[in-house]
Amino acid sequence: MKIHGLQKMTLLDFPGKVACTVFLGGCEFRCPFCHNWELIDMSAPAIMDDTELLKFLETRRGLLDGVAFTGGEPLLRKDLPELIRKIRDMGFLIKLDTNGNNPEPLAAVVGEGLIDYVAMDIKNSPERYGETIGLPGYDISNVLASAEFLLNGSVEYEFRTTVVKQLHDRKSFEKIGEWIKGAEKYYLQAFVDRETVPYAGLESYTKEEMEEFLNIVKKSVKHAEIRGF
Repeated sequence: MKIHGLQKMTLLDFPGKVACTVFLGGCEFRCPFCHNWELIDMSAPAIMDDTELLKFLETRRGLLDGVAFTGGEPLLRKDLPELIRKIRDMGFLIKLDTNGNNPEPLAAVVGEGLIDYVAMDIKNSPERYGETIGLPGYDISNVLASAEFLLNGSVEYEFRTTVVKQLHDRKSFEKIGEWIKGAEKYYLQAFVDRETVPYAGLESYTKEEMEEFLNIVKKSVKHAEIRGF
């Protein structure tokens, strides 16, 4: 398996754990605010393969608690479960970031006990999903299925939304709150512009405006916070 990026240590990506973050290329979505576009269009060169990753992890036994897989969309990799099994056998916990578009692979890795924590993106309200992922008219039934699976409590999870002024408003969060009502954890993430973002001119909201959105979703979920300020 080609590995397109590795953050050797993070205290942020895997809640409550010291972890490394593994970046995998490829994604079905084309979100205009994506920070990792070079992974989406696969223009980023691979920096190592799975054998080299396992060698690196061997040197981190006792130093890291876990490994966070992100992308891109990790569940597009058919050989991901095999790699995760090897990593778990080394004693590491596993966190998975996902866009939610692959509910069957998600249920399979969770059902096998391979995943300890899932972070699923909620891009926007269902009505504006296609616009927000750069694919107008996209059928989000898979995303709905993944969210429902996580809401049923098979694994520890969080939902999260990157908030962009041009794509989100109060109604967005009213609708998201209705959709994920009862969720354990939900995070609003402030959009931060970078050179790798494919579309210029996108903006973030102020902290005060984000807090207004937070108060909307707090009515529907058990725990909600803002990240990025």
